[in-house]
Amino acid sequence: MIRIAQPFMGAEEEEAARQVLASGQLAQGPQVATFERRFAELCQMRDAVAVSSGTAALYLALQAHGIGLGDEVITSAFSFAATANAILAVGAMPVFVDIEADTYTLDPAQVEAAITSRTRAIMPVHLYGHPCSMAQLTAIAEAHALVIIEDACQAHAAMVDGRPVGSFGTGCFSFYATKNITTGEGGMITTNDPVIAQKARLLRNHGQQARYQHTMLAYNMRMTELQGALGVVQLQKLEYLTARRSANAAYLTEHLRGVVQTPVVRPGCKHVYHQYTIRVETGRDELAAHLRACNIETAVHYPLPIYRQPFYQQSPTLFRIAGNSARNSGCQRSASDETPPGLPVTERAVREVLSLPVHPALQEEELSVIAREVVAVCR
Repeated sequence: MIRIAQPFMGAEEEEAARQVLASGQLAQGPQVATFERRFAELCQMRDAVAVSSGTAALYLALQAHGIGLGDEVITSAFSFAATANAILAVGAMPVFVDIEADTYTLDPAQVEAAITSRTRAIMPVHLYGHPCSMAQLTAIAEAHALVIIEDACQAHAAMVDGRPVGSFGTGCFSFYATKNITTGEGGMITTNDPVIAQKARLLRNHGQQARYQHTMLAYNMRMTELQGALGVVQLQKLEYLTARRSANAAYLTEHLRGVVQTPVVRPGCKHVYHQYTIRVETGRDELAAHLRACNIETAVHYPLPIYRQPFYQQSPTLFRIAGNSARNSGCQRSASDETPPGLPVTERAVREVLSLPVHPALQEEELSVIAREVVAVCR
């Protein structure tokens, strides 16, 4: 089976884990601190705060900025549910706007039109490893005094005009098993604001300013030393891993261009190919079934917009779809409604996208098989 994702680990990670186990220091310690320092350097930021997951990073970033009950955060519905769940978790309301058809990232024009007096933040999602239109989003945020919290969980080392994602506002990264670098689980917050960094450090550790002195309500969202040690080693490999992903993507694009819609890379952007996602206008599911029969894993990222997830359908007053006349409809379909409210570009994307294997462990023979079988079906 040619897997859709595969962690890239070896003897260096094993040795790093062994050293941590031998040290007896298993909770957050010097390895985590080293990982934080080096990740901040990667993102060209003053501080990086390691946490237990990418979801925790989003949640704590929102909390650190004081975003909560009654506030609105503009974001994408074409993402993993954690993007919006973190907004709900702090008591705020996700406001979903549509995406650009080629990059699957937030459409700046839609963002500006969705701003209200309750808007506090924009949460762009650098989906699949391609950065959002950050120059436009930053200008909008500055004009309206809004916070930018970047969901960069799929975009380690992606860049816009030479500037890394995670440096345009408060960055949030994930180190889940399938990400471009992994610690199994884990996350990181990047910031140039020392106040935000300090709040995030308190919030991840029970609000302890000093041991057993709790200055705020908070919980345990720390990163372990084992995760930190793995992160240090993986970070050393990131340039190589990104180059492998890019080379694999280039191979697939060369062989699939003109057969299916291949990923777009905007001028000035560095795409890091967390996913290699094609678009298939008709027969997407049939193509996936054929590839599965050929022992090639694929995935649909994502088969439902977040607002169509069961929980959101059951709780339609917790979110808003910008531009909909039915403000809090929950997008529920009625017998007489063949075109339920939604975001048209997002709705089309969920029907057409298909991710193919692009991870660094792929061999050229496997890439050849993938390309051959896609072409065989689509032609």
